Amino acid sequence: MSFVLVHGAGYGASCWDELVPLLEHDTLAVDLPGRGSRAGTDLTRVTLQDCADAVVADVESRDLTDVVLVGHSFAGVTVPRIMTALGGRIRRVVLLSAVVPPDGTRVLDQIDPDVRGLVEQSLAGGIYHQERVAAHTMLCNDMDEATATAALDRLVDDSAALLSEPVDLAGYASPIPRTYIRLTADHCYTPDLQERSVALTSADVEWMKTGHLAMISAPTELAALLNRLHG
Repeated sequence: MSFVLVHGAGYGASCWDELVPLLEHDTLAVDLPGRGSRAGTDLTRVTLQDCADAVVADVESRDLTDVVLVGHSFAGVTVPRIMTALGGRIRRVVLLSAVVPPDGTRVLDQIDPDVRGLVEQSLAGGIYHQERVAAHTMLCNDMDEATATAALDRLVDDSAALLSEPVDLAGYASPIPRTYIRLTADHCYTPDLQERSVALTSADVEWMKTGHLAMISAPTELAALLNRLHG
């Protein structure tokens, strides 16, 4: 049994550092293309399929089975592709405030209007670059300053194209059980958008009273929930 953790936009596998030691099963935190162990990839050329392929490659290289696949934020549009490719290895999917727009639409079109302007200002030359001040507002509203600094120090550039690529949600038609963790204090992917995502994924719902980066601001609480869901 194992956890496979897939990060969202603007981060790498290191965003899970506080959480991993608290999980009770073997855990793989994947770096998507363009950061961490895959930092050599040209971000301007990264696609959603490239992101899914990176997860598939890591899972298959370790021959992991009986997997609980955890996708945070932007990983909500990568997870269905992984479900299609690795369905037989996955026992449950957990979506942590995961972005899931309607099938065939773009993530950028679904972002809350109050946040979209900050995101659009961050796109230039094919790169999604988050300024610390804006990121602090969106991501760190439930953190003390030391925790916020540690979170912001891990920010990385991402592919702007991923935000405008039409999403393919076919994998969510799979019978694999799934749970959506709603974050009630999330200023990045707001509660109304989370509610839409729940409807699109037909997921069971759990709740946490945290901001968007629950794995950093409340790792003990999140670990307890994930350990329970893993069983």
